[in-house]
Amino acid sequence: MATTPKIRPRALVRASGGPRYAVALAVDALGTGLLRPFLLLYGVTVLKLSAPATGIAMTVGIVVGLVCMPAVGRWLDRGARSTVVAASMLVRALGVALLLATPEGQVWAFATAALFLGVGNQAWPAAHAALVATVARGRERDAALAGGRALRNAGLGVGALLATACLAGGTTALQALAAVTGLAYLAAAALAWSVQLRAETAATRAEDGADGPAPRMRALPAANVVYVFCLNVPEIALPLVLVTQLHASPVWSAAIFVANTVLVVTLQVPVTVLMSRFSRRAVLALAGVVLAASYLGFLVATSLGHGWGAPAVAAVSVVCTLGEILYAGSATALVTALAPAAVLGRALARFETSTGFGLAVSPAAITALAPHGPTALWGSLAAATLLSAAAVATEKDQEDVPAPSSAGRAPARALGTRL
Repeated sequence: MATTPKIRPRALVRASGGPRYAVALAVDALGTGLLRPFLLLYGVTVLKLSAPATGIAMTVGIVVGLVCMPAVGRWLDRGARSTVVAASMLVRALGVALLLATPEGQVWAFATAALFLGVGNQAWPAAHAALVATVARGRERDAALAGGRALRNAGLGVGALLATACLAGGTTALQALAAVTGLAYLAAAALAWSVQLRAETAATRAEDGADGPAPRMRALPAANVVYVFCLNVPEIALPLVLVTQLHASPVWSAAIFVANTVLVVTLQVPVTVLMSRFSRRAVLALAGVVLAASYLGFLVATSLGHGWGAPAVAAVSVVCTLGEILYAGSATALVTALAPAAVLGRALARFETSTGFGLAVSPAAITALAPHGPTALWGSLAAATLLSAAAVATEKDQEDVPAPSSAGRAPARALGTRL
Protein backbone atom coordinates (compact mmCIF):
# COMPACT_ATOMS: atom_id res chain seq x y z
CA MET A 1 0.00 0.00 0.00
CA ALA A 2 1.39 3.39 -1.02
CA THR A 3 2.19 6.19 1.38
CA THR A 4 -0.50 8.87 1.50
CA PRO A 5 0.76 12.11 -0.12
CA LYS A 6 1.07 15.27 1.93
CA ILE A 7 -0.89 18.36 0.88
CA ARG A 8 1.33 21.38 0.28
CA PRO A 9 -0.76 24.28 -1.06
CA ARG A 10 2.01 26.03 -3.01
CA ALA A 11 3.17 22.81 -4.62
CA LEU A 12 -0.44 21.92 -5.37
CA VAL A 13 -0.89 25.22 -7.20
CA ARG A 14 2.28 24.58 -9.22
CA ALA A 15 1.12 21.07 -10.09
CA SER A 16 -2.24 22.52 -11.20
CA GLY A 17 -0.69 24.83 -13.78
CA GLY A 18 0.77 27.67 -11.72
CA PRO A 19 -0.58 30.78 -9.97
CA ARG A 20 -1.78 32.55 -13.12
CA TYR A 21 -3.68 29.49 -14.24
CA ALA A 22 -5.24 29.13 -10.78
CA VAL A 23 -6.42 32.75 -10.98
CA ALA A 24 -7.83 32.05 -14.44
CA LEU A 25 -9.81 29.11 -13.05
CA ALA A 26 -11.15 31.20 -10.17
CA VAL A 27 -12.21 34.09 -12.43
CA ASP A 28 -13.81 31.72 -14.94
CA ALA A 29 -15.73 29.90 -12.20
CA LEU A 30 -16.88 33.15 -10.62
CA GLY A 31 -18.21 34.39 -13.95
CA THR A 32 -19.92 31.08 -14.64
CA GLY A 33 -21.59 31.16 -11.23
CA LEU A 34 -22.98 34.62 -11.97
CA LEU A 35 -24.95 33.50 -15.02
CA ARG A 36 -25.29 29.74 -15.51
CA PRO A 37 -27.78 29.08 -12.68
CA PHE A 38 -29.96 31.92 -14.00
CA LEU A 39 -29.70 31.38 -17.77
CA LEU A 40 -33.22 29.96 -17.91
CA LEU A 41 -34.46 32.96 -15.92
CA TYR A 42 -32.67 35.28 -18.36
CA GLY A 43 -34.47 33.73 -21.31
CA VAL A 44 -37.87 33.93 -19.61
CA THR A 45 -37.69 37.37 -17.99
CA VAL A 46 -35.31 39.38 -20.17
CA LEU A 47 -36.02 37.86 -23.60
CA LYS A 48 -39.71 37.10 -22.90
CA LEU A 49 -39.41 33.51 -24.13
CA SER A 50 -41.63 30.72 -22.89
CA ALA A 51 -40.12 28.42 -20.29
CA PRO A 52 -40.41 25.29 -22.52
CA ALA A 53 -38.77 27.05 -25.47
CA THR A 54 -35.97 28.34 -23.25
CA GLY A 55 -35.37 24.92 -21.73
CA ILE A 56 -35.32 23.20 -25.12
CA ALA A 57 -32.87 25.78 -26.48
CA MET A 58 -30.55 25.23 -23.53
CA THR A 59 -30.75 21.44 -23.89
CA VAL A 60 -30.04 21.63 -27.61
CA GLY A 61 -27.03 23.83 -26.85
CA ILE A 62 -25.62 21.24 -24.45
CA VAL A 63 -26.23 18.27 -26.75
CA VAL A 64 -24.90 19.95 -29.91
CA GLY A 65 -21.91 21.13 -27.90
CA LEU A 66 -20.94 17.47 -27.54
CA VAL A 67 -20.33 17.31 -31.29
CA CYS A 68 -17.23 19.48 -30.88
CA MET A 69 -15.49 17.02 -28.55
CA PRO A 70 -13.73 14.85 -31.18
CA ALA A 71 -12.15 18.00 -32.64
CA VAL A 72 -11.12 19.15 -29.16
CA GLY A 73 -9.50 15.76 -28.52
CA ARG A 74 -7.51 15.90 -31.76
CA TRP A 75 -6.40 19.46 -31.01
CA LEU A 76 -5.16 18.40 -27.59
CA ASP A 77 -3.29 15.45 -29.06
CA ARG A 78 -1.38 17.85 -31.31
CA GLY A 79 0.15 19.26 -28.14
CA ALA A 80 -2.12 22.22 -27.43
CA ARG A 81 -2.95 22.75 -23.78
CA SER A 82 -3.41 26.30 -22.45
CA THR A 83 -4.57 27.43 -25.90
CA VAL A 84 -7.50 25.00 -25.83
CA VAL A 85 -8.43 26.08 -22.31
CA ALA A 86 -8.34 29.73 -23.38
CA ALA A 87 -10.39 28.93 -26.50
CA SER A 88 -13.10 27.27 -24.41
CA MET A 89 -13.34 30.45 -22.36
CA LEU A 90 -13.38 32.70 -25.44
CA VAL A 91 -16.18 30.65 -27.00
CA ARG A 92 -18.26 31.21 -23.87
CA ALA A 93 -17.47 34.94 -23.99
CA LEU A 94 -18.81 34.97 -27.55
CA GLY A 95 -21.92 33.14 -26.32
CA VAL A 96 -22.49 35.84 -23.68
CA ALA A 97 -22.04 38.56 -26.32
CA LEU A 98 -24.65 36.89 -28.50
CA LEU A 99 -26.93 36.58 -25.49
CA LEU A 100 -26.67 40.30 -24.77
CA ALA A 101 -27.36 41.08 -28.44
CA THR A 102 -30.43 38.81 -28.64
CA PRO A 103 -33.67 40.79 -29.13
CA GLU A 104 -36.82 39.95 -27.20
CA GLY A 105 -38.73 36.94 -28.49
CA GLN A 106 -35.92 35.62 -30.71
CA VAL A 107 -35.62 32.01 -29.57
CA TRP A 108 -33.17 31.02 -32.33
CA ALA A 109 -30.76 33.79 -31.38
CA PHE A 110 -30.97 32.61 -27.77
CA ALA A 111 -30.39 29.03 -28.93
CA THR A 112 -27.27 30.15 -30.81
CA ALA A 113 -25.93 31.85 -27.70
CA ALA A 114 -26.71 28.72 -25.66
CA LEU A 115 -24.88 26.65 -28.29
CA PHE A 116 -21.66 28.66 -27.90
CA LEU A 117 -21.97 28.49 -24.13
CA GLY A 118 -22.52 24.73 -24.43
CA VAL A 119 -19.48 24.24 -26.66
CA GLY A 120 -17.27 26.10 -24.18
CA ASN A 121 -18.70 24.26 -21.20
CA GLN A 122 -18.16 20.87 -22.86
CA ALA A 123 -14.62 21.60 -24.09
CA TRP A 124 -13.25 23.06 -20.87
CA PRO A 125 -13.11 19.93 -18.64
CA ALA A 126 -11.13 17.86 -21.14
CA ALA A 127 -8.76 20.74 -21.89
CA HIS A 128 -8.22 21.43 -18.18
CA ALA A 129 -7.57 17.77 -17.39
CA ALA A 130 -5.09 17.50 -20.27
CA LEU A 131 -3.24 20.60 -19.05
CA VAL A 132 -2.96 19.27 -15.50
CA ALA A 133 -1.85 15.86 -16.81
CA THR A 134 0.95 17.61 -18.71
CA VAL A 135 2.19 19.50 -15.65
CA ALA A 136 1.85 16.77 -13.02
CA ARG A 137 2.25 13.01 -12.85
CA GLY A 138 0.80 10.15 -10.86
CA ARG A 139 -0.91 10.98 -7.60
CA GLU A 140 0.18 14.63 -7.75
CA ARG A 141 -1.98 14.89 -10.86
CA ASP A 142 -4.95 13.39 -9.01
CA ALA A 143 -4.56 15.90 -6.18
CA ALA A 144 -4.19 18.75 -8.68
CA LEU A 145 -7.38 17.72 -10.50
CA ALA A 146 -9.19 17.56 -7.16
CA GLY A 147 -7.85 20.99 -6.23
CA GLY A 148 -9.10 22.44 -9.49
CA ARG A 149 -12.56 21.03 -8.86
CA ALA A 150 -12.63 22.43 -5.33
CA LEU A 151 -11.53 25.85 -6.59
CA ARG A 152 -14.13 25.78 -9.35
CA ASN A 153 -16.93 24.84 -6.98
CA ALA A 154 -15.92 27.65 -4.65
CA GLY A 155 -16.00 30.14 -7.51
CA LEU A 156 -19.35 28.87 -8.74
CA GLY A 157 -20.81 29.12 -5.25
CA VAL A 158 -19.56 32.66 -4.66
CA GLY A 159 -20.78 33.74 -8.10
CA ALA A 160 -24.22 32.25 -7.52
CA LEU A 161 -24.49 33.97 -4.12
CA LEU A 162 -23.53 37.34 -5.63
CA ALA A 163 -26.01 36.85 -8.45
CA THR A 164 -28.79 35.90 -6.02
CA ALA A 165 -28.16 39.10 -4.06
CA CYS A 166 -28.43 41.12 -7.28
CA LEU A 167 -31.64 39.54 -8.60
CA ALA A 168 -33.76 42.13 -6.85
CA GLY A 169 -32.70 44.48 -9.64
CA GLY A 170 -34.86 42.61 -12.13
CA THR A 171 -34.04 42.35 -15.83
CA THR A 172 -31.42 45.10 -15.66
CA ALA A 173 -29.53 43.14 -13.02
CA LEU A 174 -29.63 39.97 -15.13
CA GLN A 175 -28.24 41.84 -18.12
CA ALA A 176 -25.50 43.34 -15.95
CA LEU A 177 -24.64 39.90 -14.59
CA ALA A 178 -24.36 38.58 -18.14
CA ALA A 179 -22.05 41.43 -19.09
CA VAL A 180 -19.82 40.81 -16.07
CA THR A 181 -19.76 37.10 -16.95
CA GLY A 182 -18.54 37.91 -20.46
CA LEU A 183 -15.78 40.13 -19.08
CA ALA A 184 -14.78 37.40 -16.62
CA TYR A 185 -14.49 34.89 -19.45
CA LEU A 186 -12.30 37.28 -21.42
CA ALA A 187 -10.03 37.93 -18.45
CA ALA A 188 -9.79 34.22 -17.66
CA ALA A 189 -8.99 33.40 -21.29
CA ALA A 190 -6.16 35.96 -21.33
CA LEU A 191 -4.70 34.54 -18.12
CA ALA A 192 -4.97 30.94 -19.34
CA TRP A 193 -3.40 31.78 -22.70
CA SER A 194 -0.50 33.57 -20.98
CA VAL A 195 0.54 30.29 -19.37
CA GLN A 196 1.75 29.20 -22.84
CA LEU A 197 1.83 25.49 -22.06
CA ARG A 198 2.15 22.85 -24.76
CA ALA A 199 2.81 19.13 -24.56
CA GLU A 200 5.92 17.94 -26.35
CA THR A 201 4.18 14.98 -27.91
CA ALA A 202 7.22 13.21 -29.29
CA ALA A 203 9.15 13.55 -26.04
CA THR A 204 6.16 12.46 -24.01
CA ARG A 205 5.68 9.33 -26.11
CA ALA A 206 9.33 8.43 -25.72
CA GLU A 207 9.27 9.02 -21.96
CA ASP A 208 6.04 7.20 -21.18
CA GLY A 209 6.20 4.52 -23.87
CA ALA A 210 2.83 5.78 -25.03
CA ASP A 211 2.87 4.88 -28.72
CA GLY A 212 0.03 2.40 -28.35
CA PRO A 213 -3.57 2.90 -29.43
CA ALA A 214 -6.13 4.69 -27.30
CA PRO A 215 -7.63 2.42 -24.64
CA ARG A 216 -11.13 1.27 -25.47
CA MET A 217 -12.49 1.77 -21.95
CA ARG A 218 -15.88 0.47 -23.02
CA ALA A 219 -17.34 0.10 -19.55
CA LEU A 220 -15.97 3.33 -18.11
CA PRO A 221 -17.76 5.87 -20.37
CA ALA A 222 -21.01 3.89 -20.19
CA ALA A 223 -20.82 3.70 -16.40
CA ASN A 224 -19.95 7.39 -16.26
CA VAL A 225 -23.28 8.31 -17.86
CA VAL A 226 -24.99 6.79 -14.81
CA TYR A 227 -22.47 8.02 -12.25
CA VAL A 228 -22.86 11.61 -13.38
CA PHE A 229 -26.51 11.60 -12.32
CA CYS A 230 -25.20 12.27 -8.81
CA LEU A 231 -24.22 15.80 -9.87
CA ASN A 232 -27.86 16.67 -10.58
CA VAL A 233 -29.29 15.04 -7.45
CA PRO A 234 -28.83 18.13 -5.20
CA GLU A 235 -30.03 20.53 -7.92
CA ILE A 236 -32.95 18.61 -9.45
CA ALA A 237 -33.94 15.37 -7.72
CA LEU A 238 -33.92 16.53 -4.09
CA PRO A 239 -35.75 19.86 -4.64
CA LEU A 240 -38.34 17.99 -6.70
CA VAL A 241 -38.87 15.36 -4.00
CA LEU A 242 -38.80 17.78 -1.07
CA VAL A 243 -41.29 20.22 -2.57
CA THR A 244 -43.69 17.98 -4.48
CA GLN A 245 -43.67 14.77 -2.41
CA LEU A 246 -42.75 15.83 1.13
CA HIS A 247 -44.27 19.35 0.83
CA ALA A 248 -41.25 20.74 2.68
CA SER A 249 -40.08 24.34 2.62
CA PRO A 250 -37.74 25.30 -0.27
CA VAL A 251 -35.28 26.30 2.46
CA TRP A 252 -34.36 22.62 2.81
CA SER A 253 -33.37 22.43 -0.85
CA ALA A 254 -31.25 25.56 -0.56
CA ALA A 255 -29.57 24.28 2.61
CA ILE A 256 -28.73 20.94 0.98
CA PHE A 257 -27.26 22.68 -2.07
CA VAL A 258 -25.12 24.97 0.08
CA ALA A 259 -23.95 22.05 2.23
CA ASN A 260 -23.06 20.08 -0.90
CA THR A 261 -20.96 22.97 -2.21
CA VAL A 262 -19.18 23.52 1.12
CA LEU A 263 -18.40 19.82 1.53
CA VAL A 264 -17.01 19.53 -2.00
CA VAL A 265 -14.84 22.62 -1.57
CA THR A 266 -13.43 21.54 1.79
CA LEU A 267 -13.18 17.76 1.35
CA GLN A 268 -12.41 17.14 -2.34
CA VAL A 269 -8.62 17.41 -2.02
CA PRO A 270 -8.21 15.73 1.41
CA VAL A 271 -10.43 12.78 0.45
CA THR A 272 -8.71 12.35 -2.92
CA VAL A 273 -5.30 12.38 -1.26
CA LEU A 274 -6.47 9.98 1.46
CA MET A 275 -7.82 7.51 -1.11
CA SER A 276 -4.60 7.61 -3.14
CA ARG A 277 -3.42 4.54 -1.18
CA PHE A 278 -5.94 2.53 -3.25
CA SER A 279 -6.19 2.04 -6.99
CA ARG A 280 -8.25 4.60 -8.85
CA ARG A 281 -10.55 1.93 -10.25
CA ALA A 282 -11.28 0.58 -6.76
CA VAL A 283 -12.11 4.09 -5.52
CA LEU A 284 -14.41 4.69 -8.49
CA ALA A 285 -16.22 1.41 -7.84
CA LEU A 286 -16.51 2.35 -4.15
CA ALA A 287 -18.01 5.68 -5.20
CA GLY A 288 -20.75 3.80 -7.04
CA VAL A 289 -21.52 1.72 -3.95
CA VAL A 290 -21.69 4.83 -1.74
CA LEU A 291 -23.94 6.62 -4.23
CA ALA A 292 -26.25 3.60 -4.52
CA ALA A 293 -26.43 3.39 -0.72
CA SER A 294 -27.37 7.07 -0.55
CA TYR A 295 -30.12 6.57 -3.14
CA LEU A 296 -31.56 3.76 -1.03
CA GLY A 297 -31.23 6.10 1.96
CA PHE A 298 -33.31 8.69 0.12
CA LEU A 299 -35.92 5.99 -0.53
CA VAL A 300 -36.16 5.27 3.20
CA ALA A 301 -36.09 8.98 4.11
CA THR A 302 -38.99 9.85 1.82
CA SER A 303 -41.10 7.13 3.43
CA LEU A 304 -40.93 8.97 6.76
CA GLY A 305 -43.41 11.56 5.60
CA HIS A 306 -43.65 15.30 6.13
CA GLY A 307 -42.36 15.55 9.70
CA TRP A 308 -39.08 13.64 9.59
CA GLY A 309 -38.69 13.25 5.85
CA ALA A 310 -36.93 16.53 5.09
CA PRO A 311 -34.31 16.28 7.90
CA ALA A 312 -33.66 12.65 6.93
CA VAL A 313 -33.17 13.60 3.27
CA ALA A 314 -30.74 16.33 4.34
CA ALA A 315 -28.75 13.83 6.42
CA VAL A 316 -28.57 11.28 3.60
CA SER A 317 -27.47 14.01 1.19
CA VAL A 318 -24.15 14.14 3.07
CA VAL A 319 -23.55 10.50 2.13
CA CYS A 320 -24.49 11.28 -1.47
CA THR A 321 -22.00 14.17 -1.49
CA LEU A 322 -19.27 11.85 -0.20
CA GLY A 323 -20.00 9.51 -3.10
CA GLU A 324 -19.81 12.46 -5.46
CA ILE A 325 -16.42 13.45 -4.02
CA LEU A 326 -15.08 9.90 -4.43
CA TYR A 327 -16.40 9.80 -8.00
CA ALA A 328 -14.99 13.18 -9.00
CA GLY A 329 -11.61 12.43 -7.45
CA SER A 330 -11.12 9.14 -9.29
CA ALA A 331 -12.99 9.15 -12.61
CA THR A 332 -10.98 11.66 -14.67
CA ALA A 333 -7.81 10.62 -12.86
CA LEU A 334 -8.41 7.02 -13.97
CA VAL A 335 -8.78 8.10 -17.60
CA THR A 336 -5.54 10.09 -17.50
CA ALA A 337 -3.78 7.08 -15.93
CA LEU A 338 -5.08 4.64 -18.56
CA ALA A 339 -4.63 6.72 -21.70
CA PRO A 340 -1.29 6.76 -23.55
CA ALA A 341 0.08 10.31 -23.68
CA ALA A 342 -0.15 10.45 -27.48
CA VAL A 343 -3.94 9.99 -27.39
CA LEU A 344 -4.74 11.55 -24.02
CA GLY A 345 -6.81 14.31 -25.61
CA ARG A 346 -9.07 11.94 -27.50
CA ALA A 347 -9.51 9.70 -24.46
CA LEU A 348 -10.49 12.66 -22.29
CA ALA A 349 -12.79 13.99 -25.01
CA ARG A 350 -14.64 10.67 -25.21
CA PHE A 351 -14.96 10.52 -21.45
CA GLU A 352 -16.19 14.11 -21.15
CA THR A 353 -18.69 13.39 -23.93
CA SER A 354 -20.20 10.70 -21.70
CA THR A 355 -20.26 13.22 -18.83
CA GLY A 356 -22.02 15.80 -20.97
CA PHE A 357 -24.53 13.23 -22.22
CA GLY A 358 -25.28 12.12 -18.66
CA LEU A 359 -25.78 15.71 -17.52
CA ALA A 360 -28.07 16.33 -20.50
CA VAL A 361 -30.34 13.30 -20.02
CA SER A 362 -30.40 13.13 -16.21
CA PRO A 363 -32.91 15.98 -15.69
CA ALA A 364 -35.36 14.34 -18.10
CA ALA A 365 -34.83 10.91 -16.55
CA ILE A 366 -35.23 12.18 -12.98
CA THR A 367 -38.37 14.19 -13.74
CA ALA A 368 -39.85 11.24 -15.68
CA LEU A 369 -39.24 8.75 -12.85
CA ALA A 370 -40.27 10.99 -9.92
CA PRO A 371 -44.06 11.00 -10.62
CA HIS A 372 -44.09 7.19 -10.39
CA GLY A 373 -43.06 7.30 -6.74
CA PRO A 374 -39.90 7.11 -4.62
CA THR A 375 -39.25 3.45 -5.45
CA ALA A 376 -39.22 4.12 -9.18
CA LEU A 377 -36.84 7.05 -8.79
CA TRP A 378 -34.41 5.97 -6.09
CA GLY A 379 -34.65 2.24 -6.74
CA SER A 380 -33.85 2.72 -10.43
CA LEU A 381 -30.93 5.03 -9.68
CA ALA A 382 -29.53 2.64 -7.06
CA ALA A 383 -29.79 -0.40 -9.33
CA ALA A 384 -28.24 1.39 -12.33
CA THR A 385 -25.40 2.79 -10.21
CA LEU A 386 -24.61 -0.59 -8.65
CA LEU A 387 -24.49 -2.18 -12.11
CA SER A 388 -22.18 0.61 -13.27
CA ALA A 389 -19.92 0.12 -10.24
CA ALA A 390 -19.74 -3.60 -10.99
CA ALA A 391 -18.83 -2.89 -14.61
CA VAL A 392 -16.09 -0.49 -13.53
CA ALA A 393 -14.69 -2.96 -10.99
CA THR A 394 -14.57 -5.90 -13.40
CA GLU A 395 -13.21 -4.18 -16.51
CA LYS A 396 -9.61 -5.18 -17.18
CA ASP A 397 -6.98 -2.57 -17.86
CA GLN A 398 -3.28 -1.77 -17.55
CA GLU A 399 -3.61 0.69 -14.69
CA ASP A 400 -0.71 0.47 -12.28
CA VAL A 401 -1.68 0.01 -8.66
CA PRO A 402 -0.19 2.48 -6.20
CA ALA A 403 3.48 1.82 -5.74
CA PRO A 404 6.61 3.90 -5.33
CA SER A 405 7.49 5.29 -8.74
CA SER A 406 8.35 8.47 -10.60
CA ALA A 407 10.31 9.59 -7.58
CA GLY A 408 12.83 11.43 -9.67
CA ARG A 409 10.36 13.56 -11.60
CA ALA A 410 10.03 17.21 -10.79
CA PRO A 411 6.24 17.13 -10.26
CA ALA A 412 6.64 14.32 -7.71
CA ARG A 413 9.27 16.26 -5.78
CA ALA A 414 7.08 19.37 -5.94
CA LEU A 415 4.30 17.74 -3.92
CA GLY A 416 6.67 15.88 -1.64
CA THR A 417 4.97 12.51 -2.18
CA ARG A 418 5.80 8.91 -2.77
CA LEU A 419 3.72 7.41 -5.56
